Amino acid sequence: MLISLSIRNFALIEKLSIDFSGGFSVITGETGAGKSILLGALGLVLGKRADLSSLRRKDEKCVVEAHFDVAAYDLQDFFAENDLDYEDVTILRREILPTGKSRAFVNDSPVNLPELQELGHFLIDIHSQHQTQELSDEQIQFRIIDAIAGNQEQVAAFAALLKEHKELRQQLSELTAKLHDANKEQDYNAFLLEELSAIVLRPGLQQELESQQEQLGNVENIKESFARAVSLADNESFGVIQNLKEIKTALQKIAGVSKDYETLTERIGSALIDIDDVVSEISRHAEKLVDDPVQLNLISQQLQAIYNLQKKHQVDSVEALMDIREQLETKVIAADHLETAISDLQQQIGKSAEALDARAELIHKRRSEAIPGLAAQLTAILSQLGMPDARFQMQLTASPNYYANGKDVLQFLFSANKGSDFGLLKKVASGGEMSRIMLAVKAILAKYSKLPAIIFDEIDTGVSGEIANKMGEIMKAMSHDMQVFAITHLPQIAAKGNDHFKVFKSVADEQTQSDLKRLSQDERITEIAEMLSGKDISESAVNHAKALLE
Repeated sequence: MLISLSIRNFALIEKLSIDFSGGFSVITGETGAGKSILLGALGLVLGKRADLSSLRRKDEKCVVEAHFDVAAYDLQDFFAENDLDYEDVTILRREILPTGKSRAFVNDSPVNLPELQELGHFLIDIHSQHQTQELSDEQIQFRIIDAIAGNQEQVAAFAALLKEHKELRQQLSELTAKLHDANKEQDYNAFLLEELSAIVLRPGLQQELESQQEQLGNVENIKESFARAVSLADNESFGVIQNLKEIKTALQKIAGVSKDYETLTERIGSALIDIDDVVSEISRHAEKLVDDPVQLNLISQQLQAIYNLQKKHQVDSVEALMDIREQLETKVIAADHLETAISDLQQQIGKSAEALDARAELIHKRRSEAIPGLAAQLTAILSQLGMPDARFQMQLTASPNYYANGKDVLQFLFSANKGSDFGLLKKVASGGEMSRIMLAVKAILAKYSKLPAIIFDEIDTGVSGEIANKMGEIMKAMSHDMQVFAITHLPQIAAKGNDHFKVFKSVADEQTQSDLKRLSQDERITEIAEMLSGKDISESAVNHAKALLE
């Protein structure tokens, strides 16, 4: 429940700090006194957006802080999931700096607004007149029925299953599109792959073939050069080898004279061996040379095929062609893999649909069982509120479609008067009727929800007399299950409160400001008497006020 609220530098509030107790609290005050400012400040600390216009003094920061006792509401998991420190008395604080920057804290840990808003949903329900119109919304109606049916966990589980189901269907859509594209390209890719596979490609192949082509294309010139080289080296009269032998013989005669001469002789010997080996190698190459026009033609064809493929794929190496071949193999194989993956996904989607249908059927069953009791409770409460002939028909129809909370379609039908036809709630209920229906709904939900607190902002608009008295009794009865606040202009409701707070304006230092105070018993009598008769309080109004309070 809300334990305390402190506000500084917000709208017309200079500084305010107030403590609250459990049970039923009423807040009264003249129109324009600042009741909406209180709600605005509380909304701010619960995560609503704000701007510099919220600051009373533009050069100072605005601070709103609320203390909530959450010990009985099992919120530890929420705090753990959001990496927040849990405290039985949790402190929410919101600051708006003069720069316009906003900061939020939960137990002194910084949080973003979505986290603060989500936590706020567990702490307090601020019911405004605008929310009364939300009762016409089908999703709100489903939440009411599901709360009575105890369906919250089932609906949450359904929503999680539906999210997975949609993700699977999205994956299936993407894979199907890929398969469609792959099938369109499949024949062309297979043709390209066949072309590349027709040639045995390996690293360095192009260079080898080009070398062989160069050799076979110049056999005669190569033979002639080899023959000339062997002749110059090995001629018995003037060949290089014969000359080297003679040089070696000449040096051997003086090798013993000096170590240097011996070294020269050895070097000539080594050169002779090398030259002789080179000439032998030339001879061997010459013997291998064959004029083979058939082989030359085959090599030329291979090279031309490689050049054509390189031109087609806009690359300049065999290695690049090998990469392209590998990519094409992957694409061709991928189509088969896609078909397998699609088949697997379809099976998963089928199982997911079965799980969704089973969960939806359970949700539908519980809703169907809860609806008669809800209608009976609503009818009973509305009878107390001056609508004895009010009747409800809640038509629940299972559909083939998946919605966020199941597969049901709901028609929330209402008839206010005996003999009147049923119609959609949003079309046939007046504003005053909607307020009373909403109060009845909230009164019923108080027994089933674990919400710590609720604030009714002038839900009594348009009613008076005995109906107002009954509304006050209903709100007081709700306070046995939760903390209830009512902002009201009606003395019948104000008299029902365990605590009574008054919002008022005052002027200090030429500045108007709003404030809030808890009224004593005597002050309550005066306030309620004034609500009954105006500023000029009569003795009968005072006596009436005392009677209401008693």
